[in-house]
Amino acid sequence: MTAKPEPPASAADWAPATRLVHGGTLRSQFGETSEALFLTQGYVYESAEQAEARFKNEEPGYQYSRFANPTVSMFEERVRLLEGAEACRATATGMAAVTSALMSYLSAGDHVVAARALFGSCRYVVEDLAPRFGVGSTLIDGTDIEAWKAAVQPNTKAFFFETPANPTLDLVDIAAVSEIARQAGALVFVDNVFATPMLQRPLEHGADVVIYSATKHIDGQGRCLGGAVLGTQKFVDDYLSVFLRQTGPSMSPFNAWVLLKGLETLPIRVKAQCDNARRIADHLGQHPAVTGVLFPGRADHPQAELAQRQMTGCGQIVTFTLNGGKDEAFRFLNALKIVRISNNLGDAKSLITHPATTTHQRLKPEARAELGICDAMVRLSVGLEDADDLIRDLDRAISAASQ
Repeated sequence: MTAKPEPPASAADWAPATRLVHGGTLRSQFGETSEALFLTQGYVYESAEQAEARFKNEEPGYQYSRFANPTVSMFEERVRLLEGAEACRATATGMAAVTSALMSYLSAGDHVVAARALFGSCRYVVEDLAPRFGVGSTLIDGTDIEAWKAAVQPNTKAFFFETPANPTLDLVDIAAVSEIARQAGALVFVDNVFATPMLQRPLEHGADVVIYSATKHIDGQGRCLGGAVLGTQKFVDDYLSVFLRQTGPSMSPFNAWVLLKGLETLPIRVKAQCDNARRIADHLGQHPAVTGVLFPGRADHPQAELAQRQMTGCGQIVTFTLNGGKDEAFRFLNALKIVRISNNLGDAKSLITHPATTTHQRLKPEARAELGICDAMVRLSVGLEDADDLIRDLDRAISAASQ
């Protein structure tokens, strides 16, 4: 009789799929199967001495849900285990995560170098918000390694970029940029939302801080908002935790509970979405009314080699350009029946948006042109529907747009 193998001793030894089901679970005295939802603002103490010890961080425990909450703690620990980081803190939204990560670390007189291919709100933080508090910024072509070197100043403290970027799917070589940052004494902040931790682990390539909008793939079903920041224990303790505690961009316990449920199915959803996206990208690449397709999983992507080296999957975003301009793009969007118009992404439902008039509308036309965002470009977030149904829906809408 063959002996059964012993299960892994700790969560650190579990495979990602197991971590996403069991990681970080805290059970109450009732022994519940599902994670408990602790909808509470505050916590009571056995004595005044215990309250004092909690606030001095001399005794573990909870004080106020703006600081920490058991359900939120479970979410943070589960994401930490998946990412392989030393520490994780959750925030109310993805943009709260971006703003908190950068602004908790930077001070007046510092300088940040960022890739110009950023989500519109991220560009606002770098271009408009940070300079109001004395933090200088330089935007560069993130795909150009020499541009990162040239942009470094004596006071450069941070590099910031998305990879793949929204919506052009530009890739940044995380390892190469991280080496430049180390030589400059700067930290590397990576917005990893498009790749998800299932397809890319920036920390393994040298990044210091990883940022997520949990609103996207982690929830995956269009239900709630959330964000996460991961990094070293030192970064979280010395910079992020105090900022979050004092400024209050806290994740609600209910949202944390919903996101915990989303994490359980993240590997299955991402794989299925990637498979659908590859089929759709290949189909659109041969369509006579489509002038260009951007998808990291295709050989004609400008950085296909980097995608294979840095990512373990192709992602589920397909950006493509139609014949014509804004009018043709709008006719195409309006003719879709299954794919819905929405600026969200990572959902079980396929969603599509027109970046020039939505996510990147605040940029001036010349800035959009510099990024390669034209009026005929659309960004498709591929969902879990049948791929053949999606392809037929896209084909019908393309035909309607050309009439």
